[in-house]
Amino acid sequence: MRTAYLAADGFMPQLAEELRRGGIRVTSTHDRLLIAEGDAIASAWAANIWHDAQEVAITSIGEAAQRLRAVQRNWAMYAPVHHRRAALIQARLPHVSARPLVFPGALPAAALGSWTLLAPDRLLHAARCSAACPNGEITFAEDRSGPPSRAYLKLWEAFTRLGARPGPGSRCLDLGATPGGWTWVMARLGADVIAVDKAPLDAAVAAMPGVTWRGESAFALDPAAFGPVDWLCSDVICYPARLLKLVQRWLAAGNVRHFVCTLKFQGGTDHDTAAAFAAIPGSRLFHAHNNKHELTWARLT
Repeated sequence: MRTAYLAADGFMPQLAEELRRGGIRVTSTHDRLLIAEGDAIASAWAANIWHDAQEVAITSIGEAAQRLRAVQRNWAMYAPVHHRRAALIQARLPHVSARPLVFPGALPAAALGSWTLLAPDRLLHAARCSAACPNGEITFAEDRSGPPSRAYLKLWEAFTRLGARPGPGSRCLDLGATPGGWTWVMARLGADVIAVDKAPLDAAVAAMPGVTWRGESAFALDPAAFGPVDWLCSDVICYPARLLKLVQRWLAAGNVRHFVCTLKFQGGTDHDTAAAFAAIPGSRLFHAHNNKHELTWARLT
């Protein structure tokens, strides 16, 4: 059994360290693809995990395409090298749409395998992968006029990955809200949003129906004073360890149904705190395509 872990562009060191901490010994690398023996482990820094990866010898472009078609229909190419040859193979496979997703919507439901050329005559492929989009890259048809910043794409991606989102009547908290990209997302979905930040919201976001701004620190809030909250969302800038303490206070209060928070690493990657978030029961921790040096933590009840 072999598993291959694909790092997002620029984040292979984080993935390699996460695998080392998880007891995984990487036997070879292929650009951003780390190949290891054994079953997969949960990995926040992997954009895509290739389960039961198979390596086969090939003698021609036609044979490579034939081998892949014999396994299943849909395949995504990863071609950091031998790109011209790989493109000729992919051209002989059924077309897989790469159109940006329209939010709110669902991820593609069809199984999508991944493959690469380790050498001109060696094919590595996996029919079962963790990502629903090619190489784990979730892209959207963007709104270039409504939101006040591009941070909205992170929350679109989180809700899409989770298959859940606020709706009309949902009571939401947006911590560290300014300028209001996440508040804009939730208000557009019909939610009532309390946006908390010492700095004021973008004027257009502040004027949206259902939006209330509170000019205070997210860390000074008393969870017990809020009553039931359907979604607590935080893109606040702070060290992950401080965010963990904030989340633990809200978890202890027991009045939040769903969480979506961004862990922003400043300087080095705080793997210990990331692991503490992952250990919270019911958690999901992932590096979104629209994240930078960040992880998204979510918990649904």
